[in-house]
Amino acid sequence: MSYNIAEKIRVELEEMIRNSIRGAQEEGELPPFDVPVVPIEASRDRSHGDFATTVALTLARSARMAPRAIATILAKRISAPCGYVERVEVAGPGFINFFLNRVWLEETLIMIEDAGTAYGTSDFGGGARIQIEFVSANPTGPMNVVNARAGAVGDTLANIFAAAGYQVSREYYINDAGNQVDVLGKSVELRYRQLLGEPVELSPECYQGDYITDLARRALDERGRDIASMSDDERRNFFKSYAVAEILRMQRESLRNFGVEFDVWFSEKTLEDSGADKQVMEILDSKGLLYEKDGAIWFKSTAFGDDKDRVVVKRDGKYTYLLRDLAYHKNKLDRGFDRIIDIWGPDHHGYVARTKAGVQALGYPQDALEVLLLQLVTLYSHGEQVRMSKRAGEFITMDELIQEVGKDAARYFFVMRNIDSHLDFDMELAKEQSQENPVYYIQYAHARLSSIMRQAAELGVKYVPAREANLGLLAEDAEVELIKKLAAFPDEIIAAARDRAPNRIAKYALDLAGMFHSFYNSYRVLSDDRELTAARLVLANATRIVLRNLLGILGVSAPERM
Repeated sequence: MSYNIAEKIRVELEEMIRNSIRGAQEEGELPPFDVPVVPIEASRDRSHGDFATTVALTLARSARMAPRAIATILAKRISAPCGYVERVEVAGPGFINFFLNRVWLEETLIMIEDAGTAYGTSDFGGGARIQIEFVSANPTGPMNVVNARAGAVGDTLANIFAAAGYQVSREYYINDAGNQVDVLGKSVELRYRQLLGEPVELSPECYQGDYITDLARRALDERGRDIASMSDDERRNFFKSYAVAEILRMQRESLRNFGVEFDVWFSEKTLEDSGADKQVMEILDSKGLLYEKDGAIWFKSTAFGDDKDRVVVKRDGKYTYLLRDLAYHKNKLDRGFDRIIDIWGPDHHGYVARTKAGVQALGYPQDALEVLLLQLVTLYSHGEQVRMSKRAGEFITMDELIQEVGKDAARYFFVMRNIDSHLDFDMELAKEQSQENPVYYIQYAHARLSSIMRQAAELGVKYVPAREANLGLLAEDAEVELIKKLAAFPDEIIAAARDRAPNRIAKYALDLAGMFHSFYNSYRVLSDDRELTAARLVLANATRIVLRNLLGILGVSAPERM
C-alpha cells in the first residue's frame, strides 16, 4: 500500500486538467491533439499555491496558441472549490496554480498516524529486483574510512530502494583470488617467521601494518610451530587461507557494528574454480567478438560503446580482471535481478565503459548494469588532514572512526554529500553536541518530540487520535509549513531512489528538524487550550514518526532522551 497524499492529489489534479483539455476540444476552444501527460509539481513559493502545472506551455505548439491563453481556457473549466482544490489561478507565461483547502493537510496527519513505520513507503518500484554490490574491499586489511563511506551510502541507498517498493539484495564481493591475496599470505608468513626468531625481512610490496603481526601471532598461538614444519607450498597456502578468513571475520564484525549487513557474500574464488571465465570466453568467441593481436586475445568492446578494445587473455595465457568481472556480472544477472548496481571508487572510472560493454556483449540489456562512482573521503582532525596508506599500515580504521565519533554521526556524515562529491569529514564537528552538528540537531528534534509526548502523559493529557482531533486549529504558518513538509516525505524517498541520491534524505531530515525546532521555539504544544493542545500533539506525534522513519533509513538511531 502507498501512503502518499501528494500523489493522491496529483492524480486528482491531473484528471481535472485532462478533463478540461477534452472539454475545451469538444467545444472548439482548443484544436484536436492527443492529451499528454500532465506534469503536476508541488510549488516552492507559497504565493504560487500548493501545486502547479506547466501543461499549457507544453501544449503551445500542438494548439498553436499562446500558453497563457491555453492556461486561461483550462483554468476556467475547473469548478472550484472541488475536491482538494479551493481556487485556481493563472500566472506568468502560462502556469496554472492550485490553491488547496485544508482537507489535504488534515488527511496528511491522519495518514501518518495510521501508517506509522510504513509512512513514506510506496509501490513506486513495482517489486522490481535490484541488487546492490558495495564495499567489496580486498580481504587484505581492516576496513578503513573509504570502505565506511561506501558502506553507509550503499546501505542507505538499499534502504531507500526498499522503502520505494523494490526488492533489494545487498551483496559483498570477496576478492579472495589474485596477487593481493598472495602478497597478504606472504606478509603474514614472514611476520610469523620473525616471531619464531628467523632473520627475515618484509619486502616493500608486503603489507606492513600492525594487524599483519597480530594475525601472525594469532596463528602462532593457535598452531604453534606446526606451521613451520609444513612444506613451502603448504605453509604458503595455509597463510593465504588463514589470513583471508581472519580478515573477513574482522571485516564482517566491523560492518555489523556500523549497522551494515549483507544478504550475500560472494567469493571470487568460486568463479575461478567453476570455470566461469572460460564460459564467458566461449560466449564472446561464438559471437565473433574475440580476436588475436600481439600474442594476446582481445574483446571487441568498441562495438558496444567503449573507446578501445580490451585484452581478456594476456600473452602469458592468464585471464585479465575484465574477464573475471564479466563472469561475475553474468552470474549476478543469471540470478534474475532486473537491475544490478555497483558502487565503485573513483579510481575505477576507466572500467565502467568496458564492463558495461561486456555485459551487453553477453546478451543482457544495455541498462542491466549501473555503476555509481563514489568519491573519496578526507579526514580532518583539529584542522589537520589525517593521512592514510593501507600498505604502510598508516590509516584510520572503520572501527577507530566509530569509536571516535560514533556510528550515528559517521553514517550521517558519509551520506550528507552527493555520491559524486569529494567528502571532507570533520571529526571534531561530528563529535560536537550542538546544533552545528547536523546529526545531533536531527536526533535532538526527535528527543524533544518524545519528551513532549512523555510530558503530556505525565500531566494526564489524554492523546486524542488524529481522526478525532480538531486539526483545523493548526492554522499558524509554521504549523501549515511543517505539515506540508511531512506530506513531502514519500516523494523524497521516490526522488532519492530515482536519482540514486541518499544525500536527499539526509538533507530532508535536517530541514524537517529545523522546521520543527523553529515551531517549538515559537509555540507551546502543551497549553491551557485543550483542543489546541490535542491538535498540536497530533502534529508533534506525526513529526516524531517521520523523523524516526527518516533516521531508520539513514541507519541512525532515534533517541528518546538526550
